[in-house]
Amino acid sequence: MYFQLTKRTVSILMVLVSVVMFFYACKKDITAPQTTDCKTTPYIITVPKGFPAIAFNPHNPMTVEGIELGRKLYYDTIISNDGRACGQCHSQSSGFTTYQSNALVHANLAWATNFLWNGEVSGSMEDIMMFEVGKFFNTNVSKLNGNESYKTLFKKAYGVDSITRKDVAFSLAQFFRALVSADSKFDKFTRGEVSLTQSEMNGYLLFNTERGDCFHCHSTPLFTDNTFRNIGLDSVFTTVNSGRYKITHDPQDKGKFKVPTLRNIELSAPYMHDGRFKTLEEVVEHYNSGVKLSETIDPIMTKAGKEYGLKLTVQEKTDLVNFLKTFTDYTFISNKAFSKQ
Repeated sequence: MYFQLTKRTVSILMVLVSVVMFFYACKKDITAPQTTDCKTTPYIITVPKGFPAIAFNPHNPMTVEGIELGRKLYYDTIISNDGRACGQCHSQSSGFTTYQSNALVHANLAWATNFLWNGEVSGSMEDIMMFEVGKFFNTNVSKLNGNESYKTLFKKAYGVDSITRKDVAFSLAQFFRALVSADSKFDKFTRGEVSLTQSEMNGYLLFNTERGDCFHCHSTPLFTDNTFRNIGLDSVFTTVNSGRYKITHDPQDKGKFKVPTLRNIELSAPYMHDGRFKTLEEVVEHYNSGVKLSETIDPIMTKAGKEYGLKLTVQEKTDLVNFLKTFTDYTFISNKAFSKQ
């Protein structure tokens, strides 16, 4: 009799526990859904006509919330321990670089796989942002976790209660992918919306033929082939100008640096990895008459007919510079969605 009573009691208790758990679960779902759900708004990048497909990260889908968070972080010194921010060296009005700085421009990096002048980081946008957050900025996430505004934004974007460096890097990666430049005069020309001047058209022909020979390294539409090349800036290499060699330790990489995009090149002076040229005219003159020979110089620089430079006329050099200026994207540098606001 005692055994049967105990079994009955246990059964009743189990039913009561189940009922209590059911109501508790219902109450939890109603009162605090934000702790388990992260409802975001998808952000679609329209890939410009003629551009390659973008390799998106399935673990970091593009969202309105993620991009807005990345934009805010881009301009905030909170991501560093020494008062620096991305936006300080990458001004929107200068095509997301800074005048009188040799910082590479932040434009169309969604299509890049090699980053920094010597390619210290290769891979995805998340890889380079993890480098920036970790090695470059040494981000102290405790400052972000102590900031209620950022805690709310990270909650909306990633559904996290505790912010990590990975979260910071992923949000920055989203903003960088959104920085698409494809509305310059040249782009409008290729779309049949405007015409080039005679000088610009002459420069176009120089750029895209063996006469000027720019197109091999700066092919459209990205105006970079994402490789590393020695373009004859120096003939002797030290630690400062060793370039890609510093990363690979391959003697064949001495003097090789990343081929930068030419988009918004008019705005991003000075030029080259060390900022040695102040104007586009100086850059063109380097290719025209200033190339220095070395064992690792790119074959394009010394192929038949170019052993002693391009030998362009004064007018041809002017035409080439005028064509380079058609890469300026005024829509991009004035887009409020990319600004500090």
